[in-house]
Amino acid sequence: MAKVLMAMSGGVDSSVAAQMLQAEGHEVIGAFLRLGDGGHAAEKSKACCTVEDAIDARRVADRLDIPFYSFNYAERFRRIIDYFVDEYRDGRTPNPCARCNQWIKFDVFHDLAKELGAEYVATGHYARIQEEADGPRLARGVDGDKDQSYFLATIPYSVLKECIFPVGNLRKQEVREKAGIGHLPVVDKAESQEICFVPANDYRRVIRQQAPESLVEGDIVDESGDKLGTHEGYAAYTVGQRRGLGVAATEPKYVVKTDRKTNQVVLGTRDSLMEDRFFVSEMNWLLPEIPRLPFDCSVQIRHGGQPQSCTIRQHTVDGVEEDWLEVILEKPLFAIASGQVAALYSGDTVLGGGWIEKA
Repeated sequence: MAKVLMAMSGGVDSSVAAQMLQAEGHEVIGAFLRLGDGGHAAEKSKACCTVEDAIDARRVADRLDIPFYSFNYAERFRRIIDYFVDEYRDGRTPNPCARCNQWIKFDVFHDLAKELGAEYVATGHYARIQEEADGPRLARGVDGDKDQSYFLATIPYSVLKECIFPVGNLRKQEVREKAGIGHLPVVDKAESQEICFVPANDYRRVIRQQAPESLVEGDIVDESGDKLGTHEGYAAYTVGQRRGLGVAATEPKYVVKTDRKTNQVVLGTRDSLMEDRFFVSEMNWLLPEIPRLPFDCSVQIRHGGQPQSCTIRQHTVDGVEEDWLEVILEKPLFAIASGQVAALYSGDTVLGGGWIEKA
C-alpha cells in the first residue's frame, strides 16, 4: 500500500475519497489549502476554501484518525484573482477553476507530497485514471452529471501520473451513502457552487473592486456599429449572454463581443455566434507521446457541454507553423468563448486541453 496525500476540501467528495483510501489500507495524510480571503468567505454559503471548510476537513480527519495539515496559500492565489480580472478586462471569459488546478492546487499538493514523503496525491474530483501499458490516461468520471475531467485537462501529464481520484468510479448518491455509512460529519453538506473569491456569484463586484475602469458606462451597438443602448461597463458582459442586456429588439440579441478599446458591447443574432473553427493555445497533452497531426477526436468547450466531433491540425500562417492548434468542427457551435478550456477527448479518455483563442 502507498502513502497518499489527500487534498481535503471539507466537502463530502474528498472526505469519502479519504475514507476509501484508508479502507484500502493506504497511509493517508489529509491536507487543506486555504486560498481565499476569509472576509469574503464569511459572506458565502456555497463556496469552497472557507474557514468553515477547513474546520470540516479537520473534523473528517479526526473522525478517520489521520494526520491533518492546513496551509495558507492566499498570497499565491492572488495570481488567479488577477488573471480573472484581466481576462474580463480583455473581453475574454475566464475559467479560474481550471487555471487554479493548473497553476496552484496540483502543483502545491505535489510539492507538499514530496515534502511529506507521499507517493501520490488524491483529490475528490469525479474523474478516473486508466492504466495503460505506456502510461496512465485521464478519463471521465462514471457519473456523467458530475464529471470534472474537463477542469483537469490542463494539468501536466507528469502530475497526472501521480494522481488518484477515488470517487471517479462512483455516482454522487453512492458517495453520500458511503459518507453516511462512515458517519462522516459532512454527509449532508451542500456542494460548493460558487467561485471561491466571488461573493454570491457577483463577479461584477470583484471587477468593480479590482478594475473599476472597465465598468465605465458605454455604448451597446449592433454589428453595423449602430447604437442600441447603454451598458454599465463592457467587462460586465460575456460572449453569448442574452439576459440583462436592457435593449428592446424584434428578435433575440446576444453579446457577440466586448471591446476594451472602444468600451463597446456588440450585439448580434444567434447565427452570429455560430462558428465552425477556433484556435487553442498552451496545448497540454495528457499522453505519453504527442499525437501526429492532423487527427480526429471530439472537443468540449465548456463544463457540462456536449463533446463535438472535430479535426485537430497545426495552425499555420503563410505556410509557417505556429504554436497554436486549429480546431475544425464537424458542425458549428454556439458562443465559443475565448479564454475557456478546450478539452479534447477520444471516447471517455481525455487527450489533453488548452485555451480557446480567436484569430
